Amino acid sequence: MKKIFLLVVLLFSVTSIWSQRNQIIAYMDMEYILENVPEYIQAQNTLDAKVAKWRKKLDDQARHIEVLKSDLANEKAILTKDLIEEKEEEISIKQVELRRLESLYFGPNGDLFLVRKQLVKPIQDQVYNAVQSIAKRKNYDFVFEKSSDLVMLYSNKKYDISELVLSTIDRTRLQEQKKEERNKKKAAPKKEVTKVQQEKIEQKEELQNKKIEAVAKKIADQEAKKKEIADKRKALMKQREEKRKLLRQKKEEARKKKEEEKKEKEKEKEKNKEDN
Repeated sequence: MKKIFLLVVLLFSVTSIWSQRNQIIAYMDMEYILENVPEYIQAQNTLDAKVAKWRKKLDDQARHIEVLKSDLANEKAILTKDLIEEKEEEISIKQVELRRLESLYFGPNGDLFLVRKQLVKPIQDQVYNAVQSIAKRKNYDFVFEKSSDLVMLYSNKKYDISELVLSTIDRTRLQEQKKEERNKKKAAPKKEVTKVQQEKIEQKEELQNKKIEAVAKKIADQEAKKKEIADKRKALMKQREEKRKLLRQKKEEARKKKEEEKKEKEKEKEKNKEDN
């Protein structure tokens, strides 16, 4: 009755306004539109998969609670009062947790509401923008939604703009795709320039590395040469030291020999004296 009353009031209002000037009215079928938007179907499939996962988790927990209840009923006769209370408390805790999960998943502000808003809202915005564009272009005064709470007792197909909304959405999508392709094409030369610049940087770095390697080799060669000279000098000093040592040794041997000869002569002189 309430819906019929609203419809009557609306018809009277439209009739009253119509008497002042011609009004242009259209309607659309939101369900039909959404069922023909690929993004909506994909979003709905994603949402259905999440809902199935949540329901499975709730069903598993509910079955587990029923098993606990059944076990308690079967064992109640042999359990102590404390054990019965403990098991009943466990069941009660799991029931509270089950209700909490149900509210978390399917409550007024639960995950289902948030995910649906996240997935479906962008698509609904596409429909809304398409309707706004069509209404402004064709000067519609009213655009009704066929599947809303307002009961439409009769609707002329020529006022149905559902297909026009779909074509507008498709055209907008195509324009966005072309715009994205143009942006990619514009970005492509920049990437090529960047690639050329990168090659130049790499060549410059390679040349710089070669210079560094050449300098390092030169320093290494110089160090090797210095070491070679130092080794030669050290060998020469050692050789000279050995010659000096040999010379001192010969001098010492000569001195000792002279002393021995002198001693021999003195002994001979003393011997000759004694003989005389």
